[in-house]
This record gives sequence, structure tokens and C-alpha cells, in this order.
Amino acid sequence: MERHIATVAVVRAVLVGRLIIMIAAIVAGIRLVDDPTRPLLALLLVAAVTMGQLFLISRHPAILRRRLGAVTLEVAVTLAVLAISQGGPAYFCYAAGSAMFAGTLLGSGGLMIWLAQAGLGLAVVFQLLRATVPDARSVLAPFLVAIPIIDIVGGLGAAALTAILTRYIRLAIETTTMAQRSAAASERARLARELHDSVAKTLRGVSFAAVALPSSLRRQPDLAEQLAATVSAGAETAQREARELLGALRRDVPDQPFADTVRGICAAWSTTSGTPVALDLALIEPTLAARYELTQILHEALRNVVAHARATRVAVTLARVGELVELTIRDDGAGFAVPDDLSLLSVRGSFGVVGMSERARTAGGHLAMRSRQGSGTTIVVTAPEAILAVRRVTASR
Repeated sequence: MERHIATVAVVRAVLVGRLIIMIAAIVAGIRLVDDPTRPLLALLLVAAVTMGQLFLISRHPAILRRRLGAVTLEVAVTLAVLAISQGGPAYFCYAAGSAMFAGTLLGSGGLMIWLAQAGLGLAVVFQLLRATVPDARSVLAPFLVAIPIIDIVGGLGAAALTAILTRYIRLAIETTTMAQRSAAASERARLARELHDSVAKTLRGVSFAAVALPSSLRRQPDLAEQLAATVSAGAETAQREARELLGALRRDVPDQPFADTVRGICAAWSTTSGTPVALDLALIEPTLAARYELTQILHEALRNVVAHARATRVAVTLARVGELVELTIRDDGAGFAVPDDLSLLSVRGSFGVVGMSERARTAGGHLAMRSRQGSGTTIVVTAPEAILAVRRVTASR
């Protein structure tokens, strides 16, 4: 597969390059001949054949798998160009391109074709030298004799280029596959951690209560009733946590740009809450692990705006700072006094902020919060960047 992709790419380059060189050579030398009919006819033939080849390769790339047939057609057209041009520049240009064509398709297996073309080229050169005045032979001979050698050099070069490109494509595929496997493994580990921290713990408590329930039915009916209520409440809690986890997984779509994910979350929240959101988003990609944590932080921050801030406007900014992604959520709500250590907020029952800070650290970044009574709240989250390419896109609603 990699070889075929490389072959198609090099063959297209060879065909286009050969046609351009032939046009330049014939246009440059057309004033040096008395009758330009033959060079122009050769150029028309080559142009028609090249356009046909490019069309077929574009529509049916698999046609190049028929290597012997494709090379045979090239050899036939080479002989036709030779007959029409009678050994003019069109023939030598086409023969060099034909050797490169064979080298691309056959690799080193095209050696005999290159040698045959070089031999035919030398024969044509000798005929041209015989028709040249004696005084000019000694000057032209070294240049004309060297031209057919280009067939061998071009064939070898095309074969080497195709082999190098094949190895590059194979390496790129292997690297991409490894990255996908690593990302999948990280995603599975993250999902397992989320399940362990939420649903698994709840179900474990339900299991303990369910085990104790049968023995308590006869001896301690009141305790049995409490255990049954615990089982029921725990099952509902597990169901809610599982639903929240699935909702969190759906928020981030790794196949789409992260800016679109942020825009979608903000648009959905704005529709539900009725609070407008001003967006200033850069096309920048955090790492796969950081994407999920950032979407969760954004969701939690917007939920806090509804629950506590009573804000009339929210601004969300996504920017690149150095080699970090910076997500900023700012509101004009009530605000509150932020302690130096965010973990102290858990004492007040503000577990959401503590959770956001922990998520930022899990993503390999940092969360900072600024707020004052009556002055709104600003949350700034940094995380590692995956792609160092930024284009500013500003939108507001």
C-alpha cells in the first residue's frame, strides 16, 4: 500500500515535469530548425498522452499496479516520438522521462530498460553526428554522447526517490498508529479512573448494604429498612453518576477542533441559562488528555455561574501563551473572597472549585482564580498544547 501511494505521487511528478521540460525545450529550439512541424507534432502527441495518463491515474490509481503494461506503453510512445521528431530534443526529453517512469514503477528492475534506452539514444546521437559538419563534431560529440546517460541516471534517481518516499510514508503510518494507540490507552486509563472515583465507589457501598440486608431482615427490621433505603439511594446515585460521566464524555469530540467544542458548550449553556457568552477563541489544540479536563472545567465553571454568580454576561477566551493553552472564563457576577489555597474551599463545601483545580493538575496544567465581592470571578486554566498553530477567530453572541 505504501509503495503504491509513493509510486502514484512520483509518477505524477515525472509526467508533469517531463511535459514542462519538453515544452520549454521545443519552444527554445523551434527557431533553430527550418521546419517546426515535427517538433510541434511530437509535442502535441506527448501532451495528449500525458493528459490521458494523468486523467487515468487521477480516476483509477490502481492502473499503475499493471506495471509491465504501463512501461510497455511508455516505450511505445518513446519510439513514436523518435519517429516523429527524428532524434530531436523532444525524443531525448521524453526518453529521460520514460526511464524515470520505469524506475518509479519497477525500481532497480528497470535497469535493462534504462540500458536499452541509453543504447538507442547513443545510436541516435551517432546518426546526428554523422549528419553534422566535421568541424562541429568534435565540439558537439561530448555533449550529445552524455545526453543518453541521463536515462540511466534518471531511472536510478526515480527508483531511489520512490523507495525513500515509501519508507517515509510507512514511517508516518506507523507513527500515527502508535500515537492513536497511545491516545486510546490514555483514554481508557482516564475512563477507568473516572469510573473508579465515582460509580465504582458508589456501587461498592451499595454492595456492602445489600450483603448485610438478608441477615438483618429478621433480627433487626428497622436496620433492614435503613439498608434497603441505602441500596435504593445508592443505585440512584450510581445511575446519576453514570449519566453525568456519559454526558461528560459526549461534550468533547476529539475529531473536531477544540475551539468548536468550546463554542458548542458555551452555546448550549447560554441557551439554557439565558446568559450571553462572548467568545474569543484561537484555533489551538491541547493534548488529548487535556481536552477532556478542560471541557469539564469549562462545564463546571459555567454551572457555578448559574448556581452562585447571578451574572448577566460571561466571556470565554481560548489563547496560546508560550507553548500552553490558556482557557479563561470571566463573569460579572457577585464574586467571593478567594483564599490563597484553593483546597481550603472544600471546608466551605465548595468542592466544585477544588475539583476544577485537581482536573487542571491532572491535565498537566494549573488553575488560578481571581474574584472579589461584587466584582465577578475570573478563572484561568493552562494546559499543554498539542499543535503549535494559532489563528485568531473572534465571535460573540
